[in-house]
Amino acid sequence: MSLINHNELKRQIQTGEFTSLDNIADEFKNIMREVIQTASEEELSSHLGYQKNQLSLKDNDGRNYRNGHNKKTLKSKYGNIDVAIPRDRQASFEPQLVKKREVILDGSEDLILSLYTKGMSVRDIQNHLDDLYGYELSTTTISNITEKIMVKVDEWQHRPLEAIYPIIFMDATVLKIKIDSVVKNIAVYIMLGVSLEGKKEIIGFWIGENETSKYWLTVLNDIKKRGINDVLIFAIDGLNGFNKAIEAVYPKAEVQRCIVHQIRSSLRFVSWKDTKAVAKDLKAVYTALNEEQALLSLDEFKHIWDKKYPNIAKSWHNHWSELSTFFKYPQSVRTLIYTTNPIESLNAIIKKKTKSKGSFPTQGSALKMVYLATQQIQEKWQRTRVRNWGEIYPQLCIFFDEIMEKYEK
Repeated sequence: MSLINHNELKRQIQTGEFTSLDNIADEFKNIMREVIQTASEEELSSHLGYQKNQLSLKDNDGRNYRNGHNKKTLKSKYGNIDVAIPRDRQASFEPQLVKKREVILDGSEDLILSLYTKGMSVRDIQNHLDDLYGYELSTTTISNITEKIMVKVDEWQHRPLEAIYPIIFMDATVLKIKIDSVVKNIAVYIMLGVSLEGKKEIIGFWIGENETSKYWLTVLNDIKKRGINDVLIFAIDGLNGFNKAIEAVYPKAEVQRCIVHQIRSSLRFVSWKDTKAVAKDLKAVYTALNEEQALLSLDEFKHIWDKKYPNIAKSWHNHWSELSTFFKYPQSVRTLIYTTNPIESLNAIIKKKTKSKGSFPTQGSALKMVYLATQQIQEKWQRTRVRNWGEIYPQLCIFFDEIMEKYEK
């Protein structure tokens, strides 16, 4: 096999045999061809139990033997590579380096998945590969490669989980998905947990389901079966029926309704002339030193604005048990749980990655994109902890001593 070493490559460049990067790429393809064909011949020898030309046909005694080659063109990041893969008479040989019906070398699939994760459409990926590497794959082939992700999605959605997540955030983002030939706004619900070590972990996501207590009960029962026995605090955005499901599955957990979502809801129908003043008076409620002072500020807000906007104070009073949970905790814990911002930032990243697509042709394509985007984010999170976790953790150990003592190492 005529593999070139560093000195030989240097000599060929000095003597003018290589005058461009294309020359080097062509030589590299030649090397790849020889490696693939030589390795395939060795694989077949191992399968047959004897080396090439070791036995003649008349001495074969009915044993399996070589039977020519199958020619195929492999697609790679360096261009097309024509190879001849040996075959056997009984067709029982299964090559491992380049499998039967495989036309894309390892590395190209990774490239395709990387481009898909960045939000490129199947057609865009096809054009990119053609322009940059000089070969064309059908949109069907590219779609089949991305479809392999669904197996990983299913495995990930059913993986075992930790026994306790001190804090779980639940929020939703909206994607445009074509359903029955009509593009619709479909909610993607994301559950994010904080582990005992203070690491953020995406527990799962669910696309397009209705917000009902029965549905959320199914989701919570599922994560409990996968290992989550205890949750201390759920921080949620006011999902319909979610609080009732939490009470049924995790009765000892506390619920904190997202203050930011509540503010947005309060200001939704306020005249632009009053927005600044209403927001300022509401701020006095959620930034109060304690719950008692917060209720006094809410009564004052009601006195000022109830005639003009009666639904605002009413909504805060109706949800007060969930809006006021964070008042019992010190500032470090309050800052973490009073809003679903940890998921908001995740949603923003998903939106950024999906913006270029406009809409998704199927729910499955949206599922693949969200999965790939979240996995990239998850890798970054493994290197960091939630801010001030050193202060937050001991506070939680005191407030939830009965639960936390089960997990003391």
